[in-house]
Amino acid sequence: MLQFALRLGDAPRQVVTTTPRSVSVLRNILEDETTVLTSAPTEANRAYLAASFLDRVRGRYAGTRLSRQELDGEMLQDVEGALWSQSGLDGTRKQGELPALTRVVVAVDPPVTSGAHSDACGIVVAGVAMDGPPQTWRAVVLADATMEGASPNEWAERVVRLYQQYSADRIVAEVNQGGDLVQTVMRQVDASIAYSGVRASKGKVARAEPVAALYEQGRVVHADVFRHLEDQMCQMTQSGFVGTGSPDRVDALVWALTELVIAPSAAWQRPRVRPL
Repeated sequence: MLQFALRLGDAPRQVVTTTPRSVSVLRNILEDETTVLTSAPTEANRAYLAASFLDRVRGRYAGTRLSRQELDGEMLQDVEGALWSQSGLDGTRKQGELPALTRVVVAVDPPVTSGAHSDACGIVVAGVAMDGPPQTWRAVVLADATMEGASPNEWAERVVRLYQQYSADRIVAEVNQGGDLVQTVMRQVDASIAYSGVRASKGKVARAEPVAALYEQGRVVHADVFRHLEDQMCQMTQSGFVGTGSPDRVDALVWALTELVIAPSAAWQRPRVRPL
């Protein structure tokens, strides 16, 4: 939005000072050919800092990625221990036509509260082509329609609209917080929806790891560039989410691909007794 203020004068310019975190808005600025980049380590401000502070933070964080980012001002493209990398996600862009999808779901990670300062409502649409055995299935992320600051009625209306737009087979929503109210608010918009509530019994990382493995196997493609979703994915590490707020978009993505690929694959491979 700041760009719209640079419309008067001979050469309007802006100065952006920030810790160089690898997020889409900063990458876009740095990729602009008109951007001039300068950087400096924390020591450049030594005259205005306590010597004990510098000694302490250097001693604690020396040799870590956090030190390189926060103290040396380096732009680190990938987060240490991240389940996804930006370079890996760049390789998921669709090539040619999308496969014929067997199932499509709209996954929802609803916020506990509503309002400007509440968590976002994660909404992701994905599909799967179930040709052959599970190891050959291919999933497609079709849309990231996450909403911020929306009321329950607003996000419910969007979810149902996407369900209809993509001719989805089912809406899948996490109900750890909202319980039956999550289903109720969506059925008030359309009582005929196919709906499943899912309850998280594992932590976010444990749920995300099998989905990250699908990406590593090249079994997931993105139908578009989903910058905000991909930023969150690249900040999901083996020790937790290192971004700000809650990874609502990633949660919705994980529920979608679990419903489409992970859970059906497990059911397929479960031993079965053949009747005599």
